[in-house]
Amino acid sequence: MGRGKERDSGASQPTSAADVLAFCADNDVRFVRLWFTDLLGQLKSFSINASELEDAFEGGMGFDGSSITGFNPIEESDMIALPDPSTFRLLPWRPEDEKRVARMICDVRVPGGDPYEGDPRWILRRAIERAEEMGFTPFNVGPELEFFYFKSANPEGGVPEVLDEGGYFDLTTLDAGSDVRRETVLALEQLGIHVEYTHHEVGPSQHEVDMRYKDALSMADDCMTYRITVKEYAMKYGWHATFMPKPLQGENGSGMHVHQSLSRDGRNAFYDPDDQYFLSDTAKSFIAGQLRHAREISPLFAQWVNSYKRLVPGYEAPVYLAWSRRNRSALIRVPLYHPGKEETTRVELRSPDPACNPYLCFAGMLHAGLEGIEKGYELPEPMEQNLYHLTPEERHREGIEQLPSTLGEAIDIAADSELVLRVLGEHAFNRFVEIKRKEWDDYRVRVTPYEIEQFLPIL
Repeated sequence: MGRGKERDSGASQPTSAADVLAFCADNDVRFVRLWFTDLLGQLKSFSINASELEDAFEGGMGFDGSSITGFNPIEESDMIALPDPSTFRLLPWRPEDEKRVARMICDVRVPGGDPYEGDPRWILRRAIERAEEMGFTPFNVGPELEFFYFKSANPEGGVPEVLDEGGYFDLTTLDAGSDVRRETVLALEQLGIHVEYTHHEVGPSQHEVDMRYKDALSMADDCMTYRITVKEYAMKYGWHATFMPKPLQGENGSGMHVHQSLSRDGRNAFYDPDDQYFLSDTAKSFIAGQLRHAREISPLFAQWVNSYKRLVPGYEAPVYLAWSRRNRSALIRVPLYHPGKEETTRVELRSPDPACNPYLCFAGMLHAGLEGIEKGYELPEPMEQNLYHLTPEERHREGIEQLPSTLGEAIDIAADSELVLRVLGEHAFNRFVEIKRKEWDDYRVRVTPYEIEQFLPIL
């Protein structure tokens, strides 16, 4: 791909610093927003004039990291945002009659140019490097992010007001989000994100837009772009879009099922035509690694107190550590193999939610799987029955563990995990554990409306 000559061409995206400079000159781009992500997965941004791009590419743009969640304290706060020219995209929600506004995603560096160890993008890069050292590239992921549209971000009475009462795959007047969802998909395509399909989800006013799989780093970038795009177009209609895992009592929460595969020498390393499940030894050990370490990495894919309101039996969210080919109550599902589709052999982890930091989530998943491959973990037999229907005694006999039930439990397990320390690195590990423990403590001591309603009249 080279220089883009058309103002609205999504097909001619710049890929190098020289391409970006030429594109901005040819297409009246005045401002470029530099995006990066804090430790908890919140998108951060500052804008520069396009005339500053040469300096930005040469040495990055300095900023104060002391107010960024999870970054260094004030005495070590100097940071540098180094833009990745391959992520340059025009922002489709900016007015057409103004000078164009673009964005680039940045790697965060420290003075001197070394990667900042608390940068989530760097944390995922290190996980990918481990896979490459073991002979696997790329690590492809295909996440399915679900979300809700509500009428307001601050509902009266504390109960979000839905836009429709539609259900799974509904295509009726009940689906009030169809138009904004279509506009969102068109915007994602302008941003270089291939959307495979989109539909109404199970819950009222709940939706899903599925992106085509790609390498994990690019997909983590796309997840960040996806979330802000969904929110921008909801706001255009006067609505609020949320990726909160469990916003409605008694309804399905929002998940982010992640399909994964590893390649070696240009071929899918998970496929074996002679295996009864068509899974290679590599795939089996990868699955076994994720099952064994799921409790440890739980705060990386379910990182908020609200995440554990979703991870309960009865709402299609996985709780029990088992794998299956058809059973969606299992933590990991292996979609059925179709003859002639060997390259689609993949593993679906069903526990992540869309409010996670995708860089940390993908890094944790990859490290857990690689741990299984490196140490030769053995895969137990699949569990094809509905795990929600088993009694605790039956699950115990089968040796089936379950995910942590609260963020407090999850972070205590992670704090003792050598694997999570390896995933995050010492600096990010200590900051993440500290921040998450504070979140749990703040939540744990809070008096809720439930307690007032249930206990104030009788105690």
